[in-house]
Parts: sequence; structure tokens; C-alpha cells
Amino acid sequence: MTSPVSARVSTDVALMGHLMRRAGFGASAPELEKLAERGYDAVVDDLLDFERHERPAEDLIERFHLEHADREGGRWVAKHWVFRMINSQRPLEEKMTLMWHGRFATGYGKVNNGPMMAAHLEMLRDNCMGNFRTLLEKLSRSPAMIWWLDQQTNHAPAVNENYGRELLELFSMGRGNYTEDDVRASALAFTGWTIDQTIPRYPNGWYDTWFVYREEDHDDSEKTFLGETGRFNGDDIIDIVVKQPATAQFVAGNIYRFFVSDEPDGEAIEFLAQAYFDSGYEIREVMRALFHSSFFKEARFQRVKNPAEHLVGVLKLTGQHTDPYEFGLSGLVDDCQAMGQELLNPPTVEGWHTGHEWIDSAFLIARVNFAAERLADTTAPGIRQILDRIAGDHASMELDELINRCLYEMGSVYLDGWTRDVIKSDLDLPDAVDCSGGAGNESFADTATQVMQMISASREYQMA
Repeated sequence: MTSPVSARVSTDVALMGHLMRRAGFGASAPELEKLAERGYDAVVDDLLDFERHERPAEDLIERFHLEHADREGGRWVAKHWVFRMINSQRPLEEKMTLMWHGRFATGYGKVNNGPMMAAHLEMLRDNCMGNFRTLLEKLSRSPAMIWWLDQQTNHAPAVNENYGRELLELFSMGRGNYTEDDVRASALAFTGWTIDQTIPRYPNGWYDTWFVYREEDHDDSEKTFLGETGRFNGDDIIDIVVKQPATAQFVAGNIYRFFVSDEPDGEAIEFLAQAYFDSGYEIREVMRALFHSSFFKEARFQRVKNPAEHLVGVLKLTGQHTDPYEFGLSGLVDDCQAMGQELLNPPTVEGWHTGHEWIDSAFLIARVNFAAERLADTTAPGIRQILDRIAGDHASMELDELINRCLYEMGSVYLDGWTRDVIKSDLDLPDAVDCSGGAGNESFADTATQVMQMISASREYQMA
């Protein structure tokens, strides 16, 4: 199969490539062509209403790979998550889970309990597209979050303000939209919200941990919070928080930066904030408004891919790790960490610093090396398919055409003129490339994979 033969098809596939990079982790050119045939609106509906698709089965991972069955460790959870990102038919579900994981930072480094982290991740996944009020209610009851922010030490006679503060500062409203008195009232409202006793690992391993409300440990006095007064409990605080204009702006701003651009746009964020209120705080409807907006469709290659996006996007091209029989999931977790994102273990309560901070000298080398190694593997099923599609029935093609076809097959990405010239100069290839035989032509395969490696090392490829 050759590249698109019409400007319309090329435009549709390019738009679909943009959508799938943002709403998922990218897709191969054949997949994008099929999606383009369905039409943008139909694909958006399918991405948003993902419950019609089953989640990927994971039991075979544990059955055939004991190294992936250690439920005691947080890395076990991360391995499974990477497998889901690669293979889920609900890509937006995993992408939203990744966004909330970065926003509601909770890490294994402190929690130190694999089952607790697994339950926390599943809670984010189950509620990632639902009502924001419900998400905050579930978050406030998550044993991992309670432990992460020392909420189990928040007692009526001895208040710990950690969770009450971070709920306002990092999870809903942002700094400058509340007072220290509001923080104190929030913390008092959450007294008595704790977990049952965690059991030491030995001799029988961790038991599941559950949220517990201890009424006798709750401060039931009258409190004033954000201008309202009452005998508030934690859920009352959340009810007040979600209706604040600052919360709408906060949610909209985080979604905009994760799905649209590293540079905020006030008018676009206001549009999303209004969708938050119009829908009654439903995240799914905010995302629906986002994907149908012109500012989303036009914002191509305006945000730096986070390491998970980069890693999974490359693997979607190579067609690797599509079944549980393939070894190497542990290595993928290490690769993602080397790029600066240790899944399920963010560095601070603020999560990761994103955007151009993903790109420093060490992280960039790790990103480039990972992509170069994978894209050079001509035994990978996705690479062989790409090579055969590029060659088609042509005996030879000009170098510029080879570069164009590689860009198309890599998800309709682009290069500016300067980058293209650098690639042509560094490769020092003839003007015409023999491509007869496709993937079976070792010389052609080597040339084409070199071109893809160079593309993956470019500044443009680091952008989504």
C-alpha cells in the first residue's frame, strides 16, 4: 500500500494522527487510514464512550511470566500499566488516567505497598472521565492518597493539614484562591477519615487496605469554609470546592496543558471551564468540547510528549508487546524512568514538571536511544509492515519521497526544511534509493530505518 493519493485523504489522516497522539498514544498509518474512513466525529465518540470496548485481559501476564506477578511491589503495577497503554482498545481511558496520576501525585516511594498502589490506579481509571465531584470523593477515600499525605494522622484533637491543604492547592483550586483559615477548616472537616491497619509483609504478605470513617475522631464543630458555614464533613468541603470558578479554571487549565499545548490560552481555558459548569462537572463532556474545538484541531506539535507517550508511541509503531508472551515489560518501566518519568512514583506532591522540562541532556539521550533501537529492529512486525508499505510496488524512489513516506508511516508527523536538510546531509545517501523487495531488501531496510531513526531524534518528533 502506498501513501495517500489525494490531498483530502492526506489531510484526514494527518488530523487523525493528531487526535490519536493526544487522545491516545499514537497509531500506525494503516490504523489511521481506517479511522479516517470512519470520520472524525465518529472516532471522537468512540474514544469518549470507551465503555463499549473491553479492557485488555491481563491474567496471562501473571500466568506465563512470574516476574510480572509480584503484587507486593509497585513495579508490578507499573508493568501492567505499560501493557495496558500499548494494548488497550480504550486509549483515552489510559491517557486520562495518566493525566490524573500526574495531577493527583501519589507514589510508591512513600506508600511502599503494591496492592494499595494498584487499587489507587484502578480508582483513577474507573473515575477518570466521570464527575469531578465523584473523583475527588474517591480520591479522598483512597488508602494510597491517605497514606501519601499523612491523612491517617489527622485527628480531631491534633490536626494534620496536609490533605486539607493539597486538596485545595494541588487537586482543585490552585494557590491564591483560598485562605489559611480555609485550609484549617478543610483539614478539620477531614478528621476521622483514615484507613484500617496495614499489615506487615511477612509472613503472609500485604492485605488489602480500606478507607474507614471514625466518627469519634471527627471534629463535628461548626466551620467556615470559602464563605460558607456549617458542621462540615469532607464531602461537604468537596461540594463547596467543585462549584468554585477557580476549580473550573484549574480543571480546564490542566486538561488544556495535557491535551492541547504547553502554553496556556486564556480564551480556550475559559471555554473548557464553561463546559465544566454546563455539564455539571462531567469530565467526559469537557473532553467532548475539547476534541470538537478548533483550537484543539489546530494545535499540532505544540506540546512535548511525556516519556510514557514517547515510549508507548514508538512501540505502537513497532508492533511489539502486543501479547503477554513477550518478555521485556520490566525493561520498559526502566526505559520510561530513564526518560524522567518513573510511573507510579512521581518525585513530589506536585507530580512531574512537564513541557520542556522533559527535555534535558540525559532525558533526551534516553528518548533518542530508545526510539533508535526499536525502530532499527527489522524483525519487529510493525517495522516490517512499514517497510513493505513504503516500498509498495516501486523499484526505486527519490530520497525526499522516502522521507515523506517515513513521516507518513510514523503517524503523519512533520519536519521543517532545516531538519530535513540535516537528515539528508547526515545520511549521505544517493538521490534514488533501491526499494525493490521491501522489507526483504536488506539495503533498503537499513536505509529506511536510518531515516526513521533520524526522524525520531528530531526536535519535531519530541512534540505531540
